[in-house]
Amino acid sequence: MALESYFSHLKTSPFARLYGEVVEANGSYVQSLGPPCSIGDCCEIHGKDGTRHMAEVIGFRAHNVLAMPLSSGAGIRFGDRVFGSGTPASLSVGMAMLGRVLDANGHPIDGYGAVLGETLLPLDRNAPMPLERTRMLQPISVGVRAIDAMMTVARGQRIGIFGGSGVGKSTLIGMMTRNTAADLTVVGLVGERGREVGEFLEDSLGEEGRSRSVVHVSTSDESPLMRMRCALAATTTAEYFAARGKHVLLILDSLTRYAMAAREIGLAAGEPPSTKGYPPSVFAKMARLLERAGNFSNGSITAFYTVLMEGDDEQDPIVDGARSILDGHIILSREIAGEGRYPPIDILRSLSRLMPAVASESHQLQARAVRRMLSAYARGEDLLRVGAYKAGSDLELDQAIALRPLILKLLTQATHERHDLNSSVQALNDLTVLR
Repeated sequence: MALESYFSHLKTSPFARLYGEVVEANGSYVQSLGPPCSIGDCCEIHGKDGTRHMAEVIGFRAHNVLAMPLSSGAGIRFGDRVFGSGTPASLSVGMAMLGRVLDANGHPIDGYGAVLGETLLPLDRNAPMPLERTRMLQPISVGVRAIDAMMTVARGQRIGIFGGSGVGKSTLIGMMTRNTAADLTVVGLVGERGREVGEFLEDSLGEEGRSRSVVHVSTSDESPLMRMRCALAATTTAEYFAARGKHVLLILDSLTRYAMAAREIGLAAGEPPSTKGYPPSVFAKMARLLERAGNFSNGSITAFYTVLMEGDDEQDPIVDGARSILDGHIILSREIAGEGRYPPIDILRSLSRLMPAVASESHQLQARAVRRMLSAYARGEDLLRVGAYKAGSDLELDQAIALRPLILKLLTQATHERHDLNSSVQALNDLTVLR
């Protein structure tokens, strides 16, 4: 009994630290015998040569701890000591983050010195309870006429931007970051190409946009944990500002790379792969992340998530899973982009589920009328291409042909143009009056 009391006292002593030892390591994770810890805890691997490697506990195998380093595992040796922190990953947040570019851990990478934090928030937080949310009844202008007029977004809504590679997702989110009527913008660049980070900051945000934005960056060469943490950090930052009464625009580019990072971690932890190699936990983590945005009593997070459709495949499990959770989807078309029309939004395949709640009845009728014209033209396009259509045989198609130049003008916008919600609705009204 005295011996047990001694060990209990030793565990709580500030001068004694329990540690484990590395017993196995491979390219992605480290196995250690101990220390006592929980999944998600941060830990530190101390090399015999004085090196330090930060890691995170991702699972257990038999009596061993599985931990994944946050950076390269080069230099980790058999027998290195592993110390647990007993706490999960957290982010230091504060008003000083505005205008700064940070990594996934909240450390500045823009060369402007340290960021003074006000409080620590856990990265992986629970989503608000359903009854803690408020109804989304107020529209928000994103400054893109095709979206404001044809698929109006509600404040606090979550929208997916779906498209293949090189079809214009980054260009569209750049327009939104500059033009959306929000108090501030939080951007998460997940697994981004290093070359494009500077281009996004200079071309998409610019000096004015950057001054009211917080940007979290993880590049494609970083570990899957850092890529996942980038998405979590951006969401946590948005939550911090929303809790202080701000209306936040959250841009996450991309949800697909977040899911791919979660897949790497899940497979390393020994989870069985399912559809396209994604373990079941990936879809649970994705839902947990997406549910953290929304409309709250004192602030809101209006979120746009880019989703890569590999080979323009809409049946991809990540595409399908995201679309089932989000409040709407914007589909970008390679064919429309090939015609030189930007933004290349496929109106007929895109939808805002909350437009009926925030748009007037006349606005909805006008948008539906334009959709009918687009649908009629799509049905007769093959006949028109081969010259087989005879004018007068389909009155709706005749009308669609006559109005098509004006419809395309409504849906086309240069990247530097900005249109507010009222002007977009007025342009739609002017078009439908001509019917």
